[in-house]
Amino acid sequence: MTSTEASPADTASVFQLFARPVLPATLMLGGGVTLYAVETYIMATIAPSIVRDIGGLPLLFWVTTLYVAAAVLGSIFVAMRPRGTGLRTVYVAGAVMFAAGSLICGLAPSMPVVLVGRAVQGFGAGALAALSYAFIRFVYPEPLWRKASTLYAAIWGVSTLLGPSLGGLFSDGSDWRHAFMLIVPVGVIMALLGPLLLPAATDDRAAGKTPVPQIALLIAAVILVSLAGTVEATRTKALLIGASIIAAGLMLAIEKRSENRLLPTGAVTLGNPLARVYLIIFTLMLVLTSDIYIPYFLQTLHGITPLESGYLTALVALGWTLAAFFSGTLSGRRARRAIVAGCVLETIAAASLAVFLARDNQGGSLAILSPAVAGMFLMGFGVGMAWAHLITKILRIVEKAEQDKASAAITTVQSLGSAFGAALAGVIVNSTGLVTPGGIEGGVSAAHWLFALMALPGILTVVASLSIRASGDQAEARQAAA
Repeated sequence: MTSTEASPADTASVFQLFARPVLPATLMLGGGVTLYAVETYIMATIAPSIVRDIGGLPLLFWVTTLYVAAAVLGSIFVAMRPRGTGLRTVYVAGAVMFAAGSLICGLAPSMPVVLVGRAVQGFGAGALAALSYAFIRFVYPEPLWRKASTLYAAIWGVSTLLGPSLGGLFSDGSDWRHAFMLIVPVGVIMALLGPLLLPAATDDRAAGKTPVPQIALLIAAVILVSLAGTVEATRTKALLIGASIIAAGLMLAIEKRSENRLLPTGAVTLGNPLARVYLIIFTLMLVLTSDIYIPYFLQTLHGITPLESGYLTALVALGWTLAAFFSGTLSGRRARRAIVAGCVLETIAAASLAVFLARDNQGGSLAILSPAVAGMFLMGFGVGMAWAHLITKILRIVEKAEQDKASAAITTVQSLGSAFGAALAGVIVNSTGLVTPGGIEGGVSAAHWLFALMALPGILTVVASLSIRASGDQAEARQAAA
């Protein structure tokens, strides 16, 4: 093929995902991602209402911790399900569990029961999110793989705005229960339609035993780092993060030597391009999660109202969504450049917030605020540029027998990146003035150090993205020849 010829991927359009032959599957898979993403942000909004209504403040941190840990376990189950179990069966189970967990939460008389519901709900949500990637190769021709990944990336971006908005509708009194109860019929309908609208997917996984030690260590790492995000004491946060890193390191060490692997071959060896793609996904999410403190800094340092800060922070999600659709039209060399450009853009944008957001702007001067707003938008835009191409690269590099492992790992790595990012951000701001001395002075210091330090992992994504270009092409070529 000459450089002037268009490949099938060049001519494919994202709108082909909504063509009649694949529309039902697109709606089912997109719906699974939407449930996972939106529910994550709805809960963050209604959690205070739950505590005011039924109590349980000391247990509040487990609401998110259990959900994330169970979601990781659910994504792992997609790859480690019993032999002969089809993806459609797992989809039905995931939708039923999500509905059941939502029902438990909606009827819960106390916080411990809410936690049970969140664990059940999280397992189903994690399975549904992982299935969206696992089904891609069975639903769409290869030229549409990148477009499907683009759609799912856009859903995550939109959900960061939609979730809190929906949560706000159910924040009064006992209305929080409606936020769960409305989801129950959606889950039931998805479970009923799954076998009818999703294609049969051959269980072509390689034979092997369940890697119990790796799974246990991974879940421990997720729980420890999630707990770190809820603790106020900086020293305790650091200890929990350190323990989580040790658990993750042990998991990777066992994974590298074990015959029963949790991850696809090469995923823990940096010399393999696959490992570097997963590293980029992890680090992109880690850096992006620093946005959890943006509303506070907008309100404290720039005199913005809570409502205004919410809409401005949503620009991060808007940037992700717009970039996903823009970048989704690229392929070949331009797609590889988009990965590098996205990593560079997120890193520079995060670093810019260390200067422009970390300002005493009580008067709300637009001249001072505008560069910070642009940095927020571009931080999300950078992730959106790279995301779909990273997912597609994974699906092309990995052998067919390990596709389910690779798909499940995408959701797992994404969740880990967010959890580590939130915990690390908490350690940074608490150590650099947010609490002591606090106020404007402490806020400026905390904002500066947060984004300056969180930009550093972004440099790692840039280096990794440059390193996978040639080696990734070679691996894809070998896979295509096979």
